[in-house]
Amino acid sequence: MSGHVSATMDFLGKLVNFLILFGGLAFVLRKPLKALLAKRTVDVGETISQAETGRAEAEARAGESRAKAAGLEDEIRGLKAEAEAEGRRETERISRAAREEAERLKKLTRQELEEQVRRSVGELKAYATARATDLARDRIRKRLTPEIQAALIDKSIDRLTHIHEKSGSR
Repeated sequence: MSGHVSATMDFLGKLVNFLILFGGLAFVLRKPLKALLAKRTVDVGETISQAETGRAEAEARAGESRAKAAGLEDEIRGLKAEAEAEGRRETERISRAAREEAERLKKLTRQELEEQVRRSVGELKAYATARATDLARDRIRKRLTPEIQAALIDKSIDRLTHIHEKSGSR
């Protein structure tokens, strides 16, 4: 039993030693440990607060980004509609300009054709007159014999004499 008592005493000695050591340690370290834990609590609280602030800022930025994205979508739709309207206006302007140019070309072509017709008619009249004159001259030459020519000359002289006598008697 003495071994049993000695073991119990040994155990109790160690237990008392342990309690004194750790009790003293706890007593000595209580204030710094309490300050450390309080500081840690404050740091954790600040970290949580900063995290919440950062999260709120991130959510606000995300909301702004979503609003901007929605605004950009509206702006893109507006720009697209404006571009389509401008395209339609430009197409209409080009079509109108093409129609006006076609009308101008038709009018110019019509005027050129009318001028060519006038010139051609004038040339044709001149040609017809020259040809008729040539034909008449040829016919007269064929029909005009020296006797007929002498008779025409005598007749012209008689007419001139008659005209001269009339004008001289006045």
